Amino acid sequence: MQTVTEIQALRAVVRGWRESGQAVGLVPTMGNLHAGHYSLLKQARARCDRVVASVFVNPTQFGPGEDFERYPRTLAQDQAGLADHDCDVVFAPSVETMYPFGPEQSVRVQVPRLTESLEGAHRPGHFDGMATVVCKLFNLVQPDVAVFGQKDFQQLRVIERFVRDLGLPVTVLAAPIVREADGLAMSSRNQYLSPEERKRATGIHRTLLAMKTAHEAGRAPQEIELEAVAQLRELGFEPDYAAVRRSIDLGEPGVEPGEERIALIAARLGATRLIDNLLLN
Repeated sequence: MQTVTEIQALRAVVRGWRESGQAVGLVPTMGNLHAGHYSLLKQARARCDRVVASVFVNPTQFGPGEDFERYPRTLAQDQAGLADHDCDVVFAPSVETMYPFGPEQSVRVQVPRLTESLEGAHRPGHFDGMATVVCKLFNLVQPDVAVFGQKDFQQLRVIERFVRDLGLPVTVLAAPIVREADGLAMSSRNQYLSPEERKRATGIHRTLLAMKTAHEAGRAPQEIELEAVAQLRELGFEPDYAAVRRSIDLGEPGVEPGEERIALIAARLGATRLIDNLLLN
């Protein structure tokens, strides 16, 4: 495995693979990797001859008061983990490499409607920054396949939308959520939790399971949401939302038979904001 930090070096490596007819996979990350990230790498490896993992903490997807400065940077540890999981190249660019005119002067990729609710409503500008950096990575690597986790479900739908809208020649794969033994979705932010908060954090998954049970019983989405918010508060969370949506576009549930739905939660526990989701059908 090799690590490259410059665009020309990355393109030279990928060009060599292309010339020998090899398919290329991409796993974009912000580093501080865990088993959830490595599961994405496994999916990419199953589909492709070569795999690139990017490690870049993207400043444009953090809003005011968010944790950009304290977001853990663990490149040496990440390199070791990626080498153990059959990665071919780590792309670890600087901010200056990814944003040659500076983050504030960057061209932006904006996806309307889909980015205006849920995470978009609570983190203004987040999806513009995320879509921009992912689009840049697609342009630099030009992968055949890119793999993203379902924990960031709205992010996944935003990426699928701009890939289709812009006609990008990349297949976007969704990887299942990887959970701890007690149900907590794996996340780099889990390490911010105190031991007591870590015990209580499983309440998000329990609330999602309760939402699924209520949905299977035929309860109205609005009732399910209200009860979920109340349950989260009782467990010590400060919920941003607990929502039931159509999984295809995250719109309000309709009346169509067989419509696939998803429950999504974002809530704060102390100073840490956690998200999770669960398909209901």
